Amino acid sequence: MRSTKAIFTKQAKDMFKNPTALIVFILFPAVAFIMTMFVDVDGMPPNMFVTMMAAIFAGMGLVQTVSAAIAEDIERKSLRFLIIAGVKPHQYLLGIGGFYLSAATVTAVLFMFIGEFTATEAIRFLVIMVSGTAASIILGATLGMIAKNLQVAASLSVPIATIIGFTPMIASFNKTVEKYAVVLYTQQINIIVNDFYLNEKL
Repeated sequence: MRSTKAIFTKQAKDMFKNPTALIVFILFPAVAFIMTMFVDVDGMPPNMFVTMMAAIFAGMGLVQTVSAAIAEDIERKSLRFLIIAGVKPHQYLLGIGGFYLSAATVTAVLFMFIGEFTATEAIRFLVIMVSGTAASIILGATLGMIAKNLQVAASLSVPIATIIGFTPMIASFNKTVEKYAVVLYTQQINIIVNDFYLNEKL
């Protein structure tokens, strides 16, 4: 448990030293807020941009960030030193994953406040977002462990993250893409959250 907390703390310090990683958790809610405030089209669901940006964040941002963090530790041999120091692989992954899940939950709360959700919908939204971000963290960790360095991690994570992150947005405007996008968990986030609005209309 102590080792897991140490990895958690180490990752927090690393992220605050790296503005590029930190901005991922701020940029998507900021875009959602701006689009929600200034774009108004007749018939558009009130939370369209919130759900869209939330799905992109859950898929794209976290996969790249987590894979890069682990690949960096492997490349710099930090992970080897941690293992020599007695840190178990599962403790390392719990520390890394726990930190990013906590950070992603804070971002999900920001999305929740931007969206026009009832109390029940807000809870459901948070559960869906935490589940989706957990899936992305697992995927990112897997890619990070496969990669030998940051360059390989980027080459693996960027195309995968782009597909699972942006496909729900494209599916919103293209029926053909929508038909095949249902296999992606990010698209399921989009569908479930948008069902809040559809249920209100019935």
